[in-house]
Amino acid sequence: MSEAYHYAVAVLIISWKLIRFAIVIYLPMLTNEHGTKIFKACHYHFEFESRVLIMGVLNVTPDSFSDGGTYLDPMKAVDRVALMIEEGADMIDIGGESTRPGAHMVDEQEEIRRLKPVLQAVGHRSSVPISIDTQKSSVAKMALDLGAVIINDVSALRHDLKMAKVVKEARAGLVLMHMQGTPETMQKCPEYRDVVGEVKDFLAKRLAVAVKAGIAEESILLDPGIGFGKTVDHNLILLSQCAHLLALGRPILVGLSNKGFIGKIIGKPIGERMIGSVAAVAIAIFQGANIIRVHEVGVMREAMKIAKALRESNTRSQRSRQEYI
Repeated sequence: MSEAYHYAVAVLIISWKLIRFAIVIYLPMLTNEHGTKIFKACHYHFEFESRVLIMGVLNVTPDSFSDGGTYLDPMKAVDRVALMIEEGADMIDIGGESTRPGAHMVDEQEEIRRLKPVLQAVGHRSSVPISIDTQKSSVAKMALDLGAVIINDVSALRHDLKMAKVVKEARAGLVLMHMQGTPETMQKCPEYRDVVGEVKDFLAKRLAVAVKAGIAEESILLDPGIGFGKTVDHNLILLSQCAHLLALGRPILVGLSNKGFIGKIIGKPIGERMIGSVAAVAIAIFQGANIIRVHEVGVMREAMKIAKALRESNTRSQRSRQEYI
């Protein structure tokens, strides 16, 4: 046979091997499979090989966009925490400062005043991890002393340079979220050339900053910040391409319930966005989200089970194709 023939056969064999290699390397990303991710927060330990967790939201503020003013009474707040845990929340995120679009920052003493009674009642008694949504190291320190184990920092350690030290010393978990601007300015004119790429790059850099500051990588969660400095289109692109963020190697937390972009799409006010929120949450889970942050735990848990089952079915199907190839 001619030399050209042998050369062509060799090229075909090498090409086939390269294709198989690419499938083995990249198909797991497209099917949301990145191995077992671990998340540690103080004495809590979670594994995310196929698991999806629900973070229930409680705001003890007068002006949060969804439940502002509802749980200012500490006893009502405590009852709400108990109900969310009963409905299946895997962790609870408590906020004492609104980060809705246009919100002004409150001083640390006021934030502590709002949070402290609730944390004194549930912090060390909770059967699930308590997260505190704050940008201030003094508030974080108070919360951690009273039993919180996760700090959800929407500024991703940019607002308070002391925050990393507080988290590190407590061996607490940390949520790093993307936000363009501040809550007061973020929705004025958000712009991106490549929203997924820019959010991914930002989170990668903030993850590196946190690790360099001494926070264990396995104690960090990443949040793309749906609704934080994004238009409706930006949010939809992020939601539909959430799987790309899994390449950062950390569990992805997504907060969607009752967000403004849902209201704009379905034309409903905050109190009537449940069905739209369920749809968005299901899509996020199918796209690879590991934790969903929601206000209505019971309903979202049912949606999570369906979306997770569909995701796992899709993964099994893709694995079968790999084995066939």
